[in-house]
Amino acid sequence: MKTSFIPIKIPALLKKLIAAAISLIPVVGTGQTHPLSQQLVQHSQRAVQEKVFVHLDRPLYLVGETIWFKTFCLDASSNQPLNISKVAYLEVLDKEHNPVLQTKIALEDGKGFGSVFIPPFIQSGHYSVRSYTNWMKNFSADFYFETTISIVNPFNKPTLTPASKSTLAYDLQLFPEGGNLVKGIESKVAFRAIGDDGKGIKFKGTIINQQNDTVAHFEPLKFGIGTFNFTPREGETYRVLLNDTKKQWSAYNLPDIKDQGYVMQVKESALALEVTVSARFPQSGTSDVYLLAHTKSVPKMTEKKTLSNGKNTFLINKSALGDGITSITLFDQNQKPVCERLYFKRPAQSLTIAAQSDKRQYNTREKITLDIASAAKSVTSADLSVSVYLTDSLPAEDPILIDTYLALTSDLKGNIESPGYYFINSGQDVDQALDNLMLTHGWRRFNWEEIGKKTVYSYIPEHGGHFISGKVIDTKTGLPARYIPTYLAAPSKRAQLFVSRSDSSGRISYEMKHFFGSREIIVQTNTQIDSTYRIEINSPFSEKVSSYSLPPFTFNAGWKNNLLTRSINMQAQNAFIPKSALQVNTGETDTLAFYGVPDEKYFLDAYTRFPTVEEVMREYVPGVGVRKRHGHFHFLVFDKLQPGVVFDEDPLIMLDGIPVFDTDKIMAFDPLKIRKLEVIDGLYYLGPMAFTGVVSYTTYKGDLAGFPLDPHALVLSYEGVQGKKEFYSPLYETSDQLKSRTPDFRNLLYWSPQVITDEQGKKSVSFYSSDQAGTYKVVLQGMNKTGLAGSKTFTFEVKKSSL
Repeated sequence: MKTSFIPIKIPALLKKLIAAAISLIPVVGTGQTHPLSQQLVQHSQRAVQEKVFVHLDRPLYLVGETIWFKTFCLDASSNQPLNISKVAYLEVLDKEHNPVLQTKIALEDGKGFGSVFIPPFIQSGHYSVRSYTNWMKNFSADFYFETTISIVNPFNKPTLTPASKSTLAYDLQLFPEGGNLVKGIESKVAFRAIGDDGKGIKFKGTIINQQNDTVAHFEPLKFGIGTFNFTPREGETYRVLLNDTKKQWSAYNLPDIKDQGYVMQVKESALALEVTVSARFPQSGTSDVYLLAHTKSVPKMTEKKTLSNGKNTFLINKSALGDGITSITLFDQNQKPVCERLYFKRPAQSLTIAAQSDKRQYNTREKITLDIASAAKSVTSADLSVSVYLTDSLPAEDPILIDTYLALTSDLKGNIESPGYYFINSGQDVDQALDNLMLTHGWRRFNWEEIGKKTVYSYIPEHGGHFISGKVIDTKTGLPARYIPTYLAAPSKRAQLFVSRSDSSGRISYEMKHFFGSREIIVQTNTQIDSTYRIEINSPFSEKVSSYSLPPFTFNAGWKNNLLTRSINMQAQNAFIPKSALQVNTGETDTLAFYGVPDEKYFLDAYTRFPTVEEVMREYVPGVGVRKRHGHFHFLVFDKLQPGVVFDEDPLIMLDGIPVFDTDKIMAFDPLKIRKLEVIDGLYYLGPMAFTGVVSYTTYKGDLAGFPLDPHALVLSYEGVQGKKEFYSPLYETSDQLKSRTPDFRNLLYWSPQVITDEQGKKSVSFYSSDQAGTYKVVLQGMNKTGLAGSKTFTFEVKKSSL
């Protein structure tokens, strides 16, 4: 078994696909500029970027309710489903970034779905839901999926915390275009001012010099964001003054002003981007600069030019750029990055989703049918998820939509206020607001200084299953123990053993195929040989923290009636839900142990029962000899490939899948507790280890039946990949069902993570309304196999049935 702490090797097929895609990219410029593009391409091949999106069923929950979700794992450069990682992680974090809920789901062809129950100990507040893969843990947490939900606990009295006073009323940040302010050169400066709630504010700003002379005025266009032009002068110092709508003043500093350096300015026309580069240095003459434009790490244009009198202009054909965010980076003559800014190109294509209900208004317990249609230029069939939930008066953030996320917010760090505004609306002001947003956010999934360096990644893609990692420690020295064989298993009727040999740093890793649900795992070394070692198991969840922040949460007394109603409904729903709706399906049908079909199999109830395991082995198992040496029992397996040859070493002995290294203990076990015995006659190889046969005992319940474990073994409860649970929606097809006295207070009427439209893009789904009247919101999200994403939302009404 290879550990996860080795340099990653991208599969050959994936490399060919990337190379083929890159060969189609138009790269403009002289031969000297090619290394920049080549370095970026090589980096993209080594560090394939995954992107995760999660569709949550609704934005607000009560404790006792369930979060249902669907996860997409995509290639960040194309948004197409990426079938590298087979496991995704999902966490619910509080405002201090502490996890309160964690789970893992299986991915198949870049998609998966699951659910998380919200326990009653969760406090009321805003929480962030984030998701990522094991491979993504190698990179910044700013590019994990992250969104905000609200959880309300009506059983706990809300705690009211007074607002903290800050020296500055607002957070004002200024961003020179390209990154630099240089004396004597005019720059466009973007700004963003937000309040304590994380939202943009309205204000008027002024730049004044040391004589208190005003040199610039500015105010935001949208969401506290705007731009102004400014030329720093030699010998002057500046301050920024902010005057809010309450006529309160705040003072701030400008970013550092450099004596020399480069300035970039981008102007957009109908067909091209005009990139003007200005430079100021003590020495006169000419110098070379390089410009590279890349969309999501895919190079689109490279060009070299010579600055004459400290100035020159590049033209970038907009048609050569990819959809979404493009980084435009300027390099000096030593090919070191000196300026960078972002540009957004609206997607030329999208997945259009049309949907409507068969009626605008329904009675309670009435059938509702949604007619869905998906359309795109190439592939009309789409994989969608559908949620239908009650919109009550409890405030909640609008759910993030997949098309907005993939096109815009997934490639920007931090919080984006109302990202849907830039797509729902159109016009010159919207385009200007979008470009202002580009100037105030950095998109860099990599550091240019790391390009070209060989990187050893600590986390490899979980292509075959979830990895459990840890470390072996020598208890005598406290140091990592090298090259020690270790064994991991969970008691079960179906023996599944995982092995790993510690590396030079004592690290171990197990690839856990077909490991579902909460299980008790037992990790150990061969204590007959290695009794001085301690094993530690790592948490599989990321410890990195992003720059994502949560808005403040305030509890409103006006929510009382709505909370009471929803709380009663939640408790009634949990009390009356049928047991069949709580069943979890792992999809596993294989009942064979990890070693496959055994050479010998014995169901002991079919034979005369003996009082000792020794008698059972001697009487019924011809392939295994029982010997006693120095007062201790040993098993000797006869090699089926070499008749008459007996292995000198003991075979692998297991009880309910757990290795037993002390043969005396298994011989002392009560044979009446053993239901089945299986034997492998011959050498058996598992990962880096070889065993001289396998002798496997199984108890009636697969729970070890009281067998005493070795005291050196590590025993802990571990959550594997969760199985699939179906969303429960009752039927009211008959009059008896319609008249049923069982209460139905669902506020989530329908959730389906797999709604697949046909080749014509058509699909219909049906479900029934509950006893809960009100306005219901329908949210559809998804994508087709080419990477085009789309969403659709609408509402309908449910009224109380008239008598």
